[in-house]
Amino acid sequence: MGLLAALQFLTRVPIRLRAEPSLTKTVAWFPAAGAVIGATVGGVAAGMWQLTPSLVAAAVAITVGLLITGAFHEDGLGDVADAFGGGWTVERRLEILKDSRHGTYGVAAMCASIVLRMLSLGSLPGPAAMFAAAVAAHTMGRVAAVGMAGTMRLATHAGLGADYGRGTTPVRAALGCASGLAITALATGWWAGPLALSALVAALATGTLARRTIGGISGDVMGAAEQVAECLCFVVIRALTPVSYTHLTLPTHYSV
Repeated sequence: MGLLAALQFLTRVPIRLRAEPSLTKTVAWFPAAGAVIGATVGGVAAGMWQLTPSLVAAAVAITVGLLITGAFHEDGLGDVADAFGGGWTVERRLEILKDSRHGTYGVAAMCASIVLRMLSLGSLPGPAAMFAAAVAAHTMGRVAAVGMAGTMRLATHAGLGADYGRGTTPVRAALGCASGLAITALATGWWAGPLALSALVAALATGTLARRTIGGISGDVMGAAEQVAECLCFVVIRALTPVSYTHLTLPTHYSV
């Protein structure tokens, strides 16, 4: 029930539940839902890797992820980039956060996130690495958002993000983060340590910036933290992955 409710909230998959899910109890399931989304993205990447160049496989997989989630967290990143980059007062920044339209800062931030994830995923040496990276990055991205919701002050008490933030106790946040860490450890082994640190850095950096600019966090800020953590995890995984030249294919006219 909790996992299905989390998937219902985080994706556009048509899931019907018998009863209205509890917002406060659903948040702890976000990392597990992220793992399901990551497994789908990673599965597409691994399957396409057998048929197309790795960067094409990564591009298709990232696109599938955007379709599944409806660019939910990317939208939050775009709103935060517009508000923090274009607003000069707290009131104006909060006003921009409520605006569904995206400006230059928002579009640039969303494009940067997509390109960075695509290049990081596409440069990994093989389908198994791509699958594990997608699972871990999507899981730890939601860990960052859940940890933020359970520990940081809200900037506003209006909106769905505020509802989740008010209902997420430190205990529920800790349970969600622990489950996400366990899933990541199963997918990547000891790399779960550096990836957990990446999620922590993303949450603290985004949360600190939000506190200084709007006085606290919001649903959009949580989405931005998810994106920052996801990107950072992809980059860290790529940095930790040894490069094997046996996986590189040179064009025919460069062969020796």
